[in-house]
Amino acid sequence: MSAIDDLATELARLPGIGRKTALRLTYHLLRQPADQSRRLAQALLTLGDRVRPCASCFNLTEEELCSICRDPRRDAGLICVVEQASDIGAIERSGEYRGVYHVLGGRLSPLDGVGPDDLTVEALVQRVSGAQAGAGVLREVIVATNPSLEGEATALYLQGQLASRGVTVSRIARGLPVGGDLEYADGVTIAQALAARRTM
Repeated sequence: MSAIDDLATELARLPGIGRKTALRLTYHLLRQPADQSRRLAQALLTLGDRVRPCASCFNLTEEELCSICRDPRRDAGLICVVEQASDIGAIERSGEYRGVYHVLGGRLSPLDGVGPDDLTVEALVQRVSGAQAGAGVLREVIVATNPSLEGEATALYLQGQLASRGVTVSRIARGLPVGGDLEYADGVTIAQALAARRTM
């Protein structure tokens, strides 16, 4: 296999990149100065060497603890559980959440062979149990998994694991997006919006 095919094959493994796009990217890189390709290769090596999961929440960081876990202004009484580290950015952009996080590293998916042991569920249970046994500052665990079949199954599993730990377990609400039209919303979204309604 040629160097071009090798790179295209590796690029095609990235999410959202098909074989044609991988080949376009490969040829684009070949048209660039050699320095640029070296910088990209070095950045990828550095990423693999420096970035690791946070020892507390499993967010991605270059330190032992991520910047959120190190921040004394964060509310340690709230833990928001997300599927991937990339989900944290979406929640942080809202500017509404000031608690800490726990990254599962995926979601339960028996068809894909992903069970509780493949995620950081046990670490979450230990974290909650430790917080309750210690200072007792933990008030709530917010489950913010995606509203897919697997995300819902993961949320229900987590609720079962944490129910007896003496902490409130809540689920993020789902519904209609701001600026959306009811006419174009699907029935499940409307049903969830109605179920999550609140008093005005």
